[in-house]
Amino acid sequence: MVICVIPRKVSLLEPWAGQFLKQGPDFMKNQRLRYGSFFKSHILGCPTIVSMDAELNRYILMSESKGLVAGYPQSMLDILGTCNIAAVHGPSHKLMRGSLLSLISPAMMKDHLLPKIDEFMRSYLCGWDELETVDIQEKTKHMAFLSSLLQIAETLKKPEVEEYRTEFFKLVVGTLSVPIDLPGTNYRYGVQARNNIDRLLTELMKERRESGETFTDMLGYLMKKEDNKYLLTDKEIRDQVVTILYSGYETVSTTSMMALKYLHDHPKALEELRREHLAIRDRKRPNEPLNLDDIKSMKFTRAVIFETSRLATIVNGVLRKTTHDLELNGYLIPKGWRIYVYTREINYDTSLYDDPMIFNPWRWMEKSLESKSYFLLFGGGARLCPGKELGISEVSIFIHYFVTGYKWEEKRGENLVVFPRVSAPKGYHVKVSPY
Repeated sequence: MVICVIPRKVSLLEPWAGQFLKQGPDFMKNQRLRYGSFFKSHILGCPTIVSMDAELNRYILMSESKGLVAGYPQSMLDILGTCNIAAVHGPSHKLMRGSLLSLISPAMMKDHLLPKIDEFMRSYLCGWDELETVDIQEKTKHMAFLSSLLQIAETLKKPEVEEYRTEFFKLVVGTLSVPIDLPGTNYRYGVQARNNIDRLLTELMKERRESGETFTDMLGYLMKKEDNKYLLTDKEIRDQVVTILYSGYETVSTTSMMALKYLHDHPKALEELRREHLAIRDRKRPNEPLNLDDIKSMKFTRAVIFETSRLATIVNGVLRKTTHDLELNGYLIPKGWRIYVYTREINYDTSLYDDPMIFNPWRWMEKSLESKSYFLLFGGGARLCPGKELGISEVSIFIHYFVTGYKWEEKRGENLVVFPRVSAPKGYHVKVSPY
């Protein structure tokens, strides 16, 4: 029997929304106990179905062609651009995704991206032992942004990089704001930052075209006309660049920080991981860069990254929107409703993970968990994170040079917040010394 879900008018200040923002995971647990793993809410200020069922979540993520498309907040779509991969559907999504995947293909990773990332990480981590303390949160945020920008446009000078960085951090805050376009709001700052980044990119692209030179960074490949299967307009190129900068920024930075936190708290895991990386260094010449084969050999490191992503739940879930009335789980969901595929609780489900609140990277070594239907750490379906392997490689290379070069002890800031995003409110400060 199909039960119709009746929409009603809601307010951004509705009690459920406020409780969700204040209580976060606890609110969701209580709602699950009361209503089960599939229920109606208004936590996003609009009619929203919350799904915490692992199998159903996978079905939703695999069903874009059946009327379940990406449904991200308007502020995010406004600032990231109308051509960004999260905003487009159908042929446009296929074009933008294909273009992005061509930039991070195995051949591109091997020949262009990994050498740049390796050189950057080695340089970025140099001299940390000479500092009184290191704020890992601040350092990994800058690291994630600078690494991506280097891959996009390796010819930028330091003042230009600082310009991009200043605007980008305003843009990030704006994407998660209420879309109220008034002076002084984060949304207004985010829109202005995006306009400024567009201006910088337009000037850079003009300079490159006038130079007649060939560039082998991501922007160079996006602008290339010959042998380019995915020709984009200038606006699509700018949106693609912003997408690349934005998509990996928080996941790479936060995963890097939390991996160091968990490894600090679990010496046996750190010992196992360091053993893996020292073995890699032993078979290489001094200062020889890491390559794709080295990354593939980091089995325990990959397990640490997965376990960090699961336990910290850096991404709480993903949003979808119905393009027409459709039946789901025995209910008729009206057109235009949001569906919140909430994966946080799946990460802690005792029927799926033994002792789920324990940091245990070995669980990923003993079982083929990555192939399980409930493995949704990187999304699923047509919108499975296209930069998954690139992000894993960046975190792996960061970890490699950190654990083979340094040991560390916490100084302050170990009290972390896990909702609405994982962060160290006062920074995560450590004292670094040579290993």
